Amino acid sequence: MMRSTLAAGVVAMALLGSCGIRLPVRPASVQRVKVRLEPPPAKPAQDPDVLVWLIADTYHTGMVFPYEWLEESGFVPPANFGKPRYVTMSWGNRHAYSKEGIDNAWKIFRVIFTRTPSVMELIPAEWNVAEVCPQQRIWRKLVPRDRGPALAAFLNACSAKGADGKPRVIGESSWGKGVQLESPHRYFIPRVCNVWTVQTIECLGGEINPWLALTADGLAHEAVKPPNNFELIWSGRAKDP
Repeated sequence: MMRSTLAAGVVAMALLGSCGIRLPVRPASVQRVKVRLEPPPAKPAQDPDVLVWLIADTYHTGMVFPYEWLEESGFVPPANFGKPRYVTMSWGNRHAYSKEGIDNAWKIFRVIFTRTPSVMELIPAEWNVAEVCPQQRIWRKLVPRDRGPALAAFLNACSAKGADGKPRVIGESSWGKGVQLESPHRYFIPRVCNVWTVQTIECLGGEINPWLALTADGLAHEAVKPPNNFELIWSGRAKDP
């Protein structure tokens, strides 16, 4: 009995390892630069670094970015999204983001044991992050501005596109006045919402083993370590990491 149990455990870990915990997305392709014979128009100097935020409640994590930086880096927003100062982004199971939530045994079974549809939530914000998300734990970090294209490429790959080439909106956001975007990827255990956040941080130059960041607390613990170096600035209503 002991041997059979051990063997089953080894097989299960092998299957989990082969399922691909990270999203199967590709980095941005290299574009050819056209040679200009005339000098380009002068642009105002930009800061070499950009301030980003990691947010978390007890179970779930997300990121906040300056929206102008995302757009200049190549992020494609849904139609008529506007020009907010910041945007909050998070990822996860479609039912979990619905108004009903995961409210019955069948939904719970599907989330735990099957691959289910997922969404990327996009919420505009005009105020400081701690004022918009006071119930969340909040960390911040300066990242190089030139990390933007890699981040935009990843975020673009997290949404399914319509005939117009823009992300498909499938509903209102779970809070705020944002939207839910249909994802081409499936949610399943262990590829949970926090793994999306891990890959986002990796696009910013971070290094996190997703197996150590399946929970919000696990991700927070890894985010403050070098070379990630996120700084806690707001403890929110949840417990501190």
